[in-house]
This record gives sequence, C-alpha cells and structure tokens, in this order.
Amino acid sequence: MGKMERMNFKNILITGGAGFIGSHLALALVKQGCTVTVLDHLSPQIHGENPEQDSFLYQSIIPHVTFIKGDVTQRNEWNKALRDQEVVVHLAAETGTGQSMYRIHRYAEVNVSGTAHLLDALVNDDHSVKKVIVASSRAIYGEGKYLHPVLGNVYPSQRNPEEMKKGNFEVVLEDLEPLKVLPTDESSRIHPVSVYGMTKQYQEEMLLSVTKVLGIPAVALRFQNVYGEGQSLINPYTGILSVFSNQILSGKPVRVFEDGKESRDFIHIDDAVRSFILAMENNILKNEAVNIGTGIPVTVLEVAQQLIKNYRSEVPVQVTGQFRIGDIRHNFADTTKAELQLGFKAKISFEEGLKRFCTWVQNQEIKDNQFERSLAEMTTRKMLF
Repeated sequence: MGKMERMNFKNILITGGAGFIGSHLALALVKQGCTVTVLDHLSPQIHGENPEQDSFLYQSIIPHVTFIKGDVTQRNEWNKALRDQEVVVHLAAETGTGQSMYRIHRYAEVNVSGTAHLLDALVNDDHSVKKVIVASSRAIYGEGKYLHPVLGNVYPSQRNPEEMKKGNFEVVLEDLEPLKVLPTDESSRIHPVSVYGMTKQYQEEMLLSVTKVLGIPAVALRFQNVYGEGQSLINPYTGILSVFSNQILSGKPVRVFEDGKESRDFIHIDDAVRSFILAMENNILKNEAVNIGTGIPVTVLEVAQQLIKNYRSEVPVQVTGQFRIGDIRHNFADTTKAELQLGFKAKISFEEGLKRFCTWVQNQEIKDNQFERSLAEMTTRKMLF
C-alpha cells in the first residue's frame, strides 16, 4: 500500500480483527504507530480447528496487537475490549449469504445482537470512544438498481425460484421487459434478499442512528466483494475466489452456479484497508453510509477463467445451472460519494489484484474446504437447487 498520513487516533479496537480484512487493517494501523486491540473468537470456519497453531491470519497479528479472545455476543467481552479505546472498527460478523438462510439465529445473534451490545455500552457506560466505523455490505441493496425502458429506475425484488429452475436467471419485472443493470448508489432502495443482508441492514441502521444521538461520528462502509492475499481458503460459504482456487489446485472442475453471467464488483484488500483509514480521518462523513467498490462488474465465469489462466491449469469449467436462495444476480457500486466525500478511489485493478492473490495462494497448503459438505447442507435445507 502507498504512503498514508499518520493517524490522529492512537488507541483502536478492531472487532473481528483476526479475520481477513481485520488482520490487514490491524497491521496497517500498527505501522502508523497506533496501538491496536483485537477482539475475535477465532471461528473454526475461518481459522480452522486449531487457530492458535494453524491460522495464518492469527499468526500475522499476534506479535503486534493486544489480543482478546472473545465473542461480541457477550457484553462482558465488550466491557474489557472498549477500555481506553478512541476508535471502534466493527468487523465481527457472520458473512455467508447462502449459509445465512438456514443459520438464521446465529447470524442475527452475531450481526445484530453483537452490535446492540456495543451500542448498549456506548450509551450506558463510561468510555473514550470518539469514532465508530462499521463494515456494512452491498447485500443490503438486494438486487440493486436497474433501468426499465418505460418506468426508468427500478429496484426488482428477489428472483422467482421457479423461473430459475427453468434457467431464467436474469432479473425481470412482471412485464418481462429487458432491464439494464445500473451502478447502485447510496440512495438506492434498501431491500435485502438474504438473512445476511437483512442483519447487515439492521446493524448499520442501529449503529448510525444511536451514534448520531450520542454525538459520536460514525461511518458505514458498504463493501462490495473484498478479496486478496490472506482470505480464508477453508471457508466454503464465502469468497468465490478461494472456493474456485481450491477446486483448481485440487485438480477438480470449477463449478459455476447459474449460467456464469452473474456479476460482482471485486475490490482488493489493500484498497479496502485504505478506505477504513480514510474513513477514520474523515471529518465530512458523519453518521452516514458510503459505498466501497471499484464500480466495475466482473462475471463469475470470467473469474473462473482468469483463475485457471493464472494458475496455468487445464481443469474444465462446469456451468451447473444450480442456484442458491438468497443470491443476487448483479450488483456493482456507484462510487461517486466515496470519491467526492471520502477521497477514495480503488487503485488496484482486478487483473493486478488477481495476480497477487494467485501468487499468494500458490504458497499456501491446500486443505479440504468442505465445499461438497456445504452444498449438501444447502440442498438438504432446500436452499440450493
């Protein structure tokens, strides 16, 4: 990452700070002279069964931060972690869109109740917190923003599973007129189609509302798909780059859902970290949300093909026609607000970021990521067709 201005804040708490984004942010802040505390319960789904010994992410931060092993759903853990902190970066969350549709209580407990404990502490206890940054998600927009030839801008609801079973994956309204996907701006309709997206909506709205009442500046960064070196290679529920990489390097066909033409906006971890630091130092954005992405959509089929090329592999791509309940078709960010008010614009192209990611992956041990088991779980619960 490029040179940044020195932080005005000294003591910073990162919840979920041993995770993919949190660990990168923690190390960047330490380099700038900050004292970083991490609150993380070291989820086996992300870190493996023996995280203290095996987790690359945990090992990368542990010499440099004050580490508290604890769960954000426990109020007493917040009391310990918040002591003397000036900034809270709230990253701790359950993040799998598909998994959220059948682990509903867990997602609500961590993402909503965990945030409620933070806000309870800020309202009712003595503290030194001067700013809060929360990692929100593009999932809150659901299917995002589209242009209808007659109606203009529209915000379609969740796709019909019966139509998807027939191979009709594109988003349409009842009149079946073709829709053009548009970049989603912050004023777009909030209508998540997954439990994960719903919990992120509640989390964001609670946090921005309560901090405003308290007079604590807060920013919700609505991230598109963050990827890069260090993301979990064993979590089968999130991160298609990791799932596809695991399949390719294991010599298995790459299994692409739907018709492969679904698209996402991929932002590299270094750009994501830079957005957090800009948000901490920003005096313009107060108790509001901003999109963080590149503004450039990439199809899932293109992701698979580019990964195979980078790994110099010849495994086939299998476009399965399968689909998950809760998945969206398209979403990419309108980044105008980020550029004008946050001073943020992504610097790393998907091509460059993918090269960095693949180089890192090739130096890691490839382990079973339980992908087949995750598919069986979703199929059993009628969340995968």
